[in-house]
Amino acid sequence: MRTSGVSGVLGGVVAAALVLGSLAVVGHLNPVRQLSVSTDRLGPDSGEQVTDYLARAEASLRSDNAEPRWGSVSFDRELTAEQAYAVADGVRISQVLLRVPLDRVQTPILTVGVPGSERSVLNSAARAASLATESFGVGDRQAQIAAVSQRRLLDGCACVVTVVVRGTPAELTELAGRADVRAVQALPPDAVSGKFAVEPLLPEYVDVVGPLPDDGPVPTE
Repeated sequence: MRTSGVSGVLGGVVAAALVLGSLAVVGHLNPVRQLSVSTDRLGPDSGEQVTDYLARAEASLRSDNAEPRWGSVSFDRELTAEQAYAVADGVRISQVLLRVPLDRVQTPILTVGVPGSERSVLNSAARAASLATESFGVGDRQAQIAAVSQRRLLDGCACVVTVVVRGTPAELTELAGRADVRAVQALPPDAVSGKFAVEPLLPEYVDVVGPLPDDGPVPTE
């Protein structure tokens, strides 16, 4: 009886070991995918001094590596889509960030992905208009802001605040010196499209990056 009990225990241990060994082999052949965590970001941080961001953006262009990389171009004033495309002048645009400027009224940042063609960039304001009403919840003021934003975007307003581009450090450095450009910031060359955040440096940010006033009346036109 005792011998049979010992044999049963040993058999159970051997079976368990075989199962664990099989699982180890399966785990080795099919390793668990590690979730990637991206910390890449273009644009200023909330609460950051504008002068600090401008210096940080300028420093990001200095590189011994000539590989193309993603970068953001922030303008010193709102531009039309046509003006933004002209400023880029050959540097490929992949995203257009638009915001309808209203005095002391917070309006949404609307991001439109584009394939870089002139037509796609010029159509970005109309595409952003379709996003305007999706950026607010229900409410009288929010509905008014959405409505006026949509109208002005459809009219081709000067509403482009930032574009995301792809170019070499030399191209991005040259772009930083063009008229209407306030800052160009570059990511490392291994940054992956769609895996980084973009925050525009709005023309209204003068001293510190932070919430803008939202106590003004919403225009009716």
